Amino acid sequence: MTKSNNQSKIRVEIENYGTFHYDKGVKIEEICQGFQNEKNIVVAALVDNELKELHNSLDDDTEMKLLTATSPIGSRIYQRSLVFVFIRSCMELFSGCHVSVEHSISRGLYCEVHYKRDLEAKDVERIEERMREIIEEDVPFIKSRLPVSEAKDIFRDYHQTSKVKLLKYREKPYINIYQCGWLKNYFYGYMVPSAGYLRKFKLKYYAPGIVIQYPRAHNGGEIPEFEEHPKLFKVFRESEKWGEILEIDYVAALNDLIVAKREGEFIRVQEALHEKKIAEIADLIQEHINEKQLILIAGPSSSGKTTFAQRLMIQLKVNGMKPISISLDDYFVNRELTPLDEDGNFDFESLYAIDIDLFNRDLEALLKGEEIQVPTFNFHTGQREYRGNKLKINPGQPVILEGIHALNDELTKSIPKNQKFKIYISALTQLNIDEHNRIPTTDSRLIRRIVRDFKYRSNDATRTLSLWQSVRRGEEKNIFPYQEDADVMFNSALFYELSILKKYAEPLLRQVDLTSSYYSEAKRLLKFLSYFVALENEIDIPRTSIIREFIGGGAF
Repeated sequence: MTKSNNQSKIRVEIENYGTFHYDKGVKIEEICQGFQNEKNIVVAALVDNELKELHNSLDDDTEMKLLTATSPIGSRIYQRSLVFVFIRSCMELFSGCHVSVEHSISRGLYCEVHYKRDLEAKDVERIEERMREIIEEDVPFIKSRLPVSEAKDIFRDYHQTSKVKLLKYREKPYINIYQCGWLKNYFYGYMVPSAGYLRKFKLKYYAPGIVIQYPRAHNGGEIPEFEEHPKLFKVFRESEKWGEILEIDYVAALNDLIVAKREGEFIRVQEALHEKKIAEIADLIQEHINEKQLILIAGPSSSGKTTFAQRLMIQLKVNGMKPISISLDDYFVNRELTPLDEDGNFDFESLYAIDIDLFNRDLEALLKGEEIQVPTFNFHTGQREYRGNKLKINPGQPVILEGIHALNDELTKSIPKNQKFKIYISALTQLNIDEHNRIPTTDSRLIRRIVRDFKYRSNDATRTLSLWQSVRRGEEKNIFPYQEDADVMFNSALFYELSILKKYAEPLLRQVDLTSSYYSEAKRLLKFLSYFVALENEIDIPRTSIIREFIGGGAF
């Protein structure tokens, strides 16, 4: 690459690499070839802050950022492209099968192949072998724009009815279709140029389905070892049954309900399912209260922990119990003793931002029936104070503790494990866009948080997006490793919630400026929300609903 001022050349400034000159009309893929390596597979680029696929060409001077398969954006592109090859392989090997992309599990993607018989481990080996053949052939992914009517005909031929129904709500008269060999399909988002980019993957038989594993950033760009998550998997299966009860499989079915103005009963049944589950948890706590008096609640950001804890306390009171709650915030160490993060800032999410020894002494005394003095943390001075607040409980009186570290035994190290009742809560979205385009649980939580942060913390969408990666790192470190230790799990996702959140989130996301480093993420979330018909009427949403924690109007 010789630098030149020739008018037939363009100047490309590549972040972290420098400035280079190329011929006008050069493909991004050609530029990226000089930066590809096995550890960092470049799968797309930000060109003047706009996300571009590698098949695009450049005609003007530009600034570019390369996106690898382990970056947040690149990982979605890599995963999506792998799914396309997976679907084609399944359809070739098991004629007439129906592939559904379900949800994440153990940092992989769980899928099911619906066929006239159950698939076995040897079938999964055949699928992986066929995928590797397609990848070795380096079959291109060809992108084309088709009229919606023509796309509907294609999906009818493939018996992909959820895609046909979804296109009924598409505002634009055209749609972008990808083709891999003989197979055409629609995906929400971009693809790699060809199958040859996808050499790093594994398939794992996980009855009754298959997990697609791929490189992850936290694992140094390698494929992580598969970890069993039976409790989490069970919650996802339970959510599928809820979908069957509610007669909602994909987004189009929800849209149909809203357009027909039949959402009222749907919302009431969904909320009743939540209430029933919380009541069952309260019954279980009562059943074990003599052995497990300490109730610990943890979950990732925007999972609805606060509302859940309040509703659980109500159900415990219905059972004749008198629960009390303790705030971990009051046990923060004095500001000058707070641990620092990697950037040298106070790390208030660190376990050791809490005075663990003091907390355990108080907790142990409280559970023995002794009276304790509860501190109050003064957030203005950064110091712990004692203001005469005292607490004492009776035998069989539940003590509820909610926080990001609640399931980590180090937090409550003085209390034996068999005396703790642990609850994990998360918004585990089961409703997907269609059979091949899933809704990640992280996206649902992020949209919840964008809406809540604006309403209650005066943060715009840019601010929330800027914090999200740090929040996610904290979850990976402090929450997810302990989720399988829970006695019970509660799924706080509501099938209708994105239809409600849409009208709140869209104006906030549109305010993210083109110059912002979070512009492409805001644009992706706007595209995602465009699949939903907005639910304007909130009258049927009870004041105790978890969604009220984010949109307002709640009882708590």
